[in-house]
Amino acid sequence: MIFQRAVIREFTHTAAGVFVALFAILMTTQLIRLLGDAAGGKLASEAVVALLGFRAIGYLPVLLSLTLFVAVLMTLSRWYRDSEMVVWLASGIPLTALVKPVLIFVGPPVIVVAALSMFLSPWAAHKSEAYRQTMDQRDDVSRVSPGAFNESKGADRVFFVESMANEDGKVKNVFISSIQQGRLGVMATAHGYTETMPNGDRFLVLDRGRRYEGTAGTAEYRVMEFDRYAVRVETKEARGFADSPRSRPVWELLRDPKPANMAELLWRLGIPLAALNLAILAIPLSFVNPRAGRANNFLFALLAYMIYSNLLSVSQAWVAQGRLAFGIGVWAVHVGMFLLLVVLFHRRQNPLAWGRLRWR
Repeated sequence: MIFQRAVIREFTHTAAGVFVALFAILMTTQLIRLLGDAAGGKLASEAVVALLGFRAIGYLPVLLSLTLFVAVLMTLSRWYRDSEMVVWLASGIPLTALVKPVLIFVGPPVIVVAALSMFLSPWAAHKSEAYRQTMDQRDDVSRVSPGAFNESKGADRVFFVESMANEDGKVKNVFISSIQQGRLGVMATAHGYTETMPNGDRFLVLDRGRRYEGTAGTAEYRVMEFDRYAVRVETKEARGFADSPRSRPVWELLRDPKPANMAELLWRLGIPLAALNLAILAIPLSFVNPRAGRANNFLFALLAYMIYSNLLSVSQAWVAQGRLAFGIGVWAVHVGMFLLLVVLFHRRQNPLAWGRLRWR
């Protein structure tokens, strides 16, 4: 059918442009945040690219859902402004005839959203947290660049290593400057190595060197020679990362049906359902009155999207707190929005009846 092919083609072209724009905005904002963390010492610089990729996968379900909604809304709004919709309606095609091409258009993306929400996003969250913990647990010696002065993560220690640690954990020509209880300490040695204690603490052990200790601005300094000196590096006790429901696979959530896990499952199921509901909801919301402002329908559509998203978040929080049963929360918001969808369709199909009702 000509009408159906034209609608799907317009939806596809608009969705491609919208997705590229939204994805670029998302990546830019996330990159700025990660670079800020790296500049502040909260994140290793080499971890930025990997974490950016994991975050992109995590945000894709919401991004695709928003793309489908905006694509349908923008396409049909342009048709109303250019009077193309008037031509289709005058030819005997009802507004409800748009539901079928919209469902055909959003069907494959909704399946992708469901797969991302249920499986890939939790996997990305798990890998992101594991990778971040791995980078955080590295000791200061593994962070330094050979032949350059490097500041520790806590900004209270400066390292200089002429050559990096090899597989045997040894380093050469080590210089360490630290401040402890207001006193400056400088240590220098020709050899050293890293050592991990049973409790997980990691130490840099210096062999046969000197330590100079004193207070800055005074001439009172002590010089000590040592055969062995162990410096505890910044890595804390070895520990696993906190396993949150957000990073757990679906089967683990179902195996342990506590409120927090059921709330996470509700959110994952809600994203593809919301994507489907919003795409159809965009049909009546796209109506544009040429005599009124062109931005009115977009403001109302934005409000509807925000309300839908916030209701999903509220229902997830209530299920996690035990204030709402999972069996009710998983469908209540979507059914409410579907009823609103039916009301809006009826209003667009019967404008005269609603006009008489308003004047009464």
